[in-house]
Amino acid sequence: MQQQHPGLTATLCHIGASLVFAGLTVLSGNANAQAKAQAAPEKFQDLQLSRSGEGRPVLMIPGLNSPASVWTETCAQLQPGVRCLMVQLPGFAGSPALSKPEDFLQQMKGQLQALLQQEAPQGATVVGHSLGGVLGLMLAADHGGKTVKQLVVVDSLPFLPGIQNPAATIEQVKPMAEGMRQGMRNAPAEGLRAQLTPMMAGMTRQSERIEDLVQWGLSSDRNTTAQAMYELWTTDLRPQLSQIRVPTTVLGAWAAYERMGSTQASTRAIFERQYADLKGLDLQMSDKGYHFLMWDDPSLVVGAVKKALSAN
Repeated sequence: MQQQHPGLTATLCHIGASLVFAGLTVLSGNANAQAKAQAAPEKFQDLQLSRSGEGRPVLMIPGLNSPASVWTETCAQLQPGVRCLMVQLPGFAGSPALSKPEDFLQQMKGQLQALLQQEAPQGATVVGHSLGGVLGLMLAADHGGKTVKQLVVVDSLPFLPGIQNPAATIEQVKPMAEGMRQGMRNAPAEGLRAQLTPMMAGMTRQSERIEDLVQWGLSSDRNTTAQAMYELWTTDLRPQLSQIRVPTTVLGAWAAYERMGSTQASTRAIFERQYADLKGLDLQMSDKGYHFLMWDDPSLVVGAVKKALSAN
């Protein structure tokens, strides 16, 4: 049996929460800090864009149900000389949802590509967490070297079902993914907070942020989250990794599930297997951080972004 690493990505951490109420309620949360010098968000197509700082552009994509402000502290630690483009994806953390969330990932990839063309026509460093990491991989595979100059992926994988079964195919996992999508859409709201709160302790070591995680998850549009999760489970980017030609760093987390048998070595092996076709990959494992590495291991995340910027 393949060793499972439940804390490998937001999705996997959220699976534990979702099983409590027979569907999937997936939560990746909100950083509690607010940017003092950050401009008010502005609308770009269905995205909300917050700019902060001046200098080399860095596009920062949050994960499932997370707000743009999850990157606030990271952006501050990158200063001076960096222009952070922090995006809020529609339907998450209280933002207006798409009228038709189908093909959510493709819609978001297209809008992010258009945003990069407007804000950084010479190219930008892209940093993505969880679902944002998947979008970063999609952008780099299609547009790397043009609008994506460097890529930093924070605790995300190109094919989630491959953790348990590397031989799994999209067609094989679709029935399970559909069941999760319907279960999440139909899950009763009663008692949700009480069920979710203890689950969020596995997302970050920062106990003061757990309430933020719960709040932003509860305020996300359920249909959007269910659709996005379905697409994450039925998207296999492994065949596209060979198309990525830009310097790429992947940061992985494992510590949250050490008590369940995961080790840094076994988790690293999962990442290495999934990213095997990405040439020149720089894979780094956090010694201590849980899924929200920007909070739990900020020096690792900031260091990776600074290294990516120095390569340009």
